[in-house]
Amino acid sequence: CVQPSVPPVPNYKLSMSIPEWLQAIQTYMKMLQYNHTGTQFFEIRKTRPLSGLMETAKEMTRESLPIKCLEAVILGIYLTNGQPSVERFPISFKTHFSGNYFHHVVLGIYCNGRYGSLGMSRRSDLMDKPLTYRTLSDLIFEFEDSYKKYLHSVKKVKIGLYVPHEPHSFQPIEWKQLVLNVSKMMRTEVRKELEKFARDMRMKILKPSSAHSPMKERSRGKSLSPRRRQGSPMRRPYRRDKS
Repeated sequence: CVQPSVPPVPNYKLSMSIPEWLQAIQTYMKMLQYNHTGTQFFEIRKTRPLSGLMETAKEMTRESLPIKCLEAVILGIYLTNGQPSVERFPISFKTHFSGNYFHHVVLGIYCNGRYGSLGMSRRSDLMDKPLTYRTLSDLIFEFEDSYKKYLHSVKKVKIGLYVPHEPHSFQPIEWKQLVLNVSKMMRTEVRKELEKFARDMRMKILKPSSAHSPMKERSRGKSLSPRRRQGSPMRRPYRRDKS
């Protein structure tokens, strides 16, 4: 019996432009094919540290099995890790069709003032988008318009933070820093929210919204109280911890 051919993992060459490199990554994902089997071949827990998810991505390249949208996001992060000019962030959609809700995620890309995406889907226009969109909202509306063709109405859009380029990072991916209930908003409102968020992302002033344990969340809230902030001695231990 003939062994199925294993697609070669793409390698970045200095002669490649970033759009060409992203195209090579997307072509590789398409060669792995979309997983229609109903069985998920790789377990992906969203709360895992980035380092653990990158190990799973490595496994994907070794096994060469079909993947779904969430695996494609992790694989896309893994394959773009060596490119600091390419910012990556998750974009999740919740849609409604024929009485049911559906969830989908792609990897948003920002580079040289343009947005695009990488991903996998049963539908060719709900995965990768070229790096040509001037604004984040243009990219999101493009997805929304693609969904309309399949009579899906987009209910919610969630945007995460830029994923660090450090593959050994112990921090988890921030999947939903901004959550927009788009079905209850005007497009002008959605655009305004997305553009403010995109600006803050580019300036790198956003911090993860979910410190993954409720205890951490509470203590972080406390440290913002006016009394704490006035007393600089209270802040000193934090500085020592970091060094």
